[in-house]
Amino acid sequence: MFDLIKKTMFTGVGLAGLTKNKVEKLAKELAKKGKLSEKEGKKLLDDLLKKSEKARKDLEGQIERVVKHTMKKMNLFTREDMLKLRKRIKKLEETLKDKEGTKC
Repeated sequence: MFDLIKKTMFTGVGLAGLTKNKVEKLAKELAKKGKLSEKEGKKLLDDLLKKSEKARKDLEGQIERVVKHTMKKMNLFTREDMLKLRKRIKKLEETLKDKEGTKC
């Protein structure tokens, strides 16, 4: 019974969107209804929290990859590009300053 409930919840619920409070509330409701023992409820809670966190991190990684890919396709200027450009400008300014100093 416990495995069936767990599998149903994992497939039926968007784990990436579950907050700790929602997971705890769901586990408590199942325990109150007598469908889970206290031990099973704690195990379910731990499993859901771990899976939820992993799903959230996976989703964030996927979103980041898609955004980077989209930005690259659109040929948009990134933060990394800006930082590289700043370094180049600073280096050029220093070189120019040195050359102006030797002219005097």
